Amino acid sequence: MFKSDIGGGDADHISIRGYDLVEDLIDKRDFVDVLCLTVLGSFPDANQRRMINMFLVTAADHGLTPSALATRLTLHGAPESMQGAVAAGLLGAGSRYLGVVEYAARFLQQAAADFEGSDEDAAALAAHAEGVVASEREARRRIPGIGHPIHVEADPRSNKILAVAADCGYYGRHCRYVLALAEAASRVFGKPVPLNATGAKAAVLLDMGLSPEFGKGMTLIGRVAGLIAHVIEEREQPISQALWDVASGKQNGR
Repeated sequence: MFKSDIGGGDADHISIRGYDLVEDLIDKRDFVDVLCLTVLGSFPDANQRRMINMFLVTAADHGLTPSALATRLTLHGAPESMQGAVAAGLLGAGSRYLGVVEYAARFLQQAAADFEGSDEDAAALAAHAEGVVASEREARRRIPGIGHPIHVEADPRSNKILAVAADCGYYGRHCRYVLALAEAASRVFGKPVPLNATGAKAAVLLDMGLSPEFGKGMTLIGRVAGLIAHVIEEREQPISQALWDVASGKQNGR
C-alpha cells in the first residue's frame, strides 16, 4: 500500500505530519504554522514565522504582470475555470518573472561559496562581487536578483526585507554578498542596478538555511492571492477582450 509521510486520513481522522487536523491544528495554528509543518516538517519559531509571512505578503501582487495577464486571458476563454486561470498565471513563473527567487538563490549560493574571504571584509567582498559581475557581463548573462524594469533606481521592498531579516537574526553572509553584488553591478554598468525584492528574499532564504525550491514555493503560494483577486476583478471589470482587440488589431481598424 502506498502512503505519504506528509499526511493521511481515514473515516474518523485526518493528520498532517502526525498532528490531528481537527484536534491539533484547526483554530489552534495559523496558516504559516501549518505551511511550515507541511513543507518543512516542523512548526516555525517566532522569527521564522515573521520572515515566511513576509515572503508571502511580498509576493501577493505586482499589478498587471505577465502572470496576471495570463490569468485574465485564460479566464476570458474559460470563464467557469478559476483554477485554470490561476494555474495559467503560475505556469509562467520562471527565470525572468515570478519564479526568479529560485534562480537568484542558486546563483547567490554559488557566488558566496566561491568567495573564500570573510564577509566582514568589505573591500575583498566588493572585489569578488565585481569580478562575478564582470564575468557575467562578458558572457552576456543576466544576474538574477538585481535590477528591475519598474523600480529602476531602487526597489522599495528590498531595504524592508533586509531590515526585517536583521531584526530576526537572519542577516548573514548571503545578505552582505547580495548587497555587494548590486553595488558592483552599478559600478560595472555605470548606472543604478538596484537589489530587487527577489534578490533580497533569496539572500534571506539562504541565511535562514532554507532551500531555493522553498523560496520559489513561497512565491507561488503568495501570488495565488493576487491571481484570485485578478480573477474576481476580471469578472467585475473585464479588460481581457480589450487586450485581445489590441493584439488582433481591431482597435486599429484592421
